Amino acid sequence: MAQVVFSTWGGNKVDNRKVSGEPQAVSYRLPVAFDGERPLRAFMGWDGIILFDKDVDVPAMTAEYMKRVQTLFCCGRCTPGKKGTKVLMDLFQNVLDGRAKEEDLDTVADLTELLKNCKCTLCQSATVPVFDAVANYREQFVARIHERRAPSSDSVPDTYIHKITAPCMDKCPSHIDIPKYIEEIKNYQYGEALATIRENMPMPAVCGRVCPHPCETACRRKNVDDAINIMVLKRTASDYEWMHNITPPADTKPKRDKTVAIVGAGPAGVACAYYLALEGYQCTIYEALPEGFGGGMIAVGIPAYRMPRQILQRDIDIVQALGVKIVYNCRVGKDISLPELKKQYNAVFLAPGAHRSKPMGVEGEDKGYKGFLTGGIDFLREAYMERPTGMGKKVCVVGGGNTAIDCVRVALREGAEESILLYRRSRKEMPADIWEVDGADEEGVRFEFQVLPTKIVVDDSEQVIGVECVRMAMGEPDASGRRRPEPVPGSEFIVECDTVIPAIGQDPDLSFIPPDMGIDITKWNTVVTKHVSLKDAAGKDLKDGMGNMLSRSLITDCEGVFAGGDAEIGPLTVVACIGNAHRAALVIQRWIEEGKAYLSEQDIFDDLLTYLGVYDKNEKVPWLDSSERANQREVHGRQRAAKGNYHEVELGFTDTTAQIEADRCLRCYRMAMVVV
Repeated sequence: MAQVVFSTWGGNKVDNRKVSGEPQAVSYRLPVAFDGERPLRAFMGWDGIILFDKDVDVPAMTAEYMKRVQTLFCCGRCTPGKKGTKVLMDLFQNVLDGRAKEEDLDTVADLTELLKNCKCTLCQSATVPVFDAVANYREQFVARIHERRAPSSDSVPDTYIHKITAPCMDKCPSHIDIPKYIEEIKNYQYGEALATIRENMPMPAVCGRVCPHPCETACRRKNVDDAINIMVLKRTASDYEWMHNITPPADTKPKRDKTVAIVGAGPAGVACAYYLALEGYQCTIYEALPEGFGGGMIAVGIPAYRMPRQILQRDIDIVQALGVKIVYNCRVGKDISLPELKKQYNAVFLAPGAHRSKPMGVEGEDKGYKGFLTGGIDFLREAYMERPTGMGKKVCVVGGGNTAIDCVRVALREGAEESILLYRRSRKEMPADIWEVDGADEEGVRFEFQVLPTKIVVDDSEQVIGVECVRMAMGEPDASGRRRPEPVPGSEFIVECDTVIPAIGQDPDLSFIPPDMGIDITKWNTVVTKHVSLKDAAGKDLKDGMGNMLSRSLITDCEGVFAGGDAEIGPLTVVACIGNAHRAALVIQRWIEEGKAYLSEQDIFDDLLTYLGVYDKNEKVPWLDSSERANQREVHGRQRAAKGNYHEVELGFTDTTAQIEADRCLRCYRMAMVVV
């Protein structure tokens, strides 16, 4: 079944229908079985058709595809889309009913050309597989017209599953309907835009500010000029709501007698509680931080100049208004045990976040020297909670991610006279967001690139006075494809400082999980959850970019205990944790109501499309004229990093700017359909 019988995907034709010898070998990023059980017989979408089974009824598949495009997703706002898809739908239904004429098939090419003038790309992209089907399986269509009957009952019955997506939606870990909310912002419908966002993202104010917006890397507008400023448009709708003191509707279902305990009030825990509360479940979140620090790592790991605390708290308040209870100053494993939670609640969701800093691995870091701080996350937490940080006047931060950048910028705001970042690779290879690096540069941070700390240097009183480093040169690529930095012999030097802050990564603290509960922990210190067994034609498991199995149900081997966020996928982004937790909420509901945890067809389809990929960076996107991307207003100058100045430095869009930026969206919807 894994052998490709016929394909036009990507404009590359593969035809093994009548090959007598060795068939042409080709593989796609698709599993052999859609859900690990039902064989994937065909795939039909915006870039062509792929058939794995020669017995697929192509006319019926084509008719069903166009019927779903026309009746479910065609917006009807332009004549070519509204009329053209209706004509195509009727044509293929007439073929199935034996009421069409053979020459009617010739109109498909004309209609394909006509639909290139549609308002958006849903209808025009839908004609690609339809045209390919008729052009390459015309004899099947003609046979259906003349025989006026369906295939024999001996043939395998076809089941169709469809999914609407867009390149940006696919790349968003929360799968927000981005084109829809952008269109609503363009029409000044901020309430509707927020409702669209909250269908998949309950913290729009947060993700409108601190999201790394992977969606923008898959924006087709980028193929014309520059990506839509998707993140700031999300913030625009959120800012409008709080600036106008609008209370969002709390449209919850009647309260159920089922309860869920959640460990951690970070983005994953809050998101899971939000979606369960909407369904009427009573959720209680247990948070180790004190009251006022809802949001977990967002509250104590992201500086207030990026994420103002009162705006974060508003997102938390909206969730609590649904009936969600947060118990602060309660550390699971100390103040209450995990077995106790499992006994008291119908289900438990583990989302403790990643609050433990990774060791740096240099000589002297474990000696307890004065001025060597335990980690970047700890430093940020103490600063935000207005506690003594132990920081001196000349601070060295080691690392290249967003946490490291936050540390050097916060150090200036905490009174450091000099703030230095040490990173073993080059600036362009830093994993930190480029705009955060630029912000640190503007505020006066000193960068030392391609250096590796090897030893903490102290004086006789064991006070840090410097970091011994070695210069690095770029060698051969490592497993990730990045060139491996290698020490340059004899290049040792010392960077003078009185404070060293390691910020090279963090791990979840899973010590609260008793070893006898049957919950497995990976070597990367994440919780193991069950997954759907999706394999490619070679029998290999399909995995995401982090090496995790696709289509995880998020239930552990301990019945009724689920895990998500950083504790399950590893330390990632707010939006990734929220997307992961939204899925967990859906699975938890199924487990409570039906007694089994499973993924829906739409969950699996989301993963398949992400694995296959929706965005094509080489696509030639026609457009009449270029339009410059709008960037949000920003406070500039080194004074913004003055001691104690945590005022927000990015100021968002005006309504007029937001409308102009939203108008740049190409509304790039696509529909995919599988036959199983």
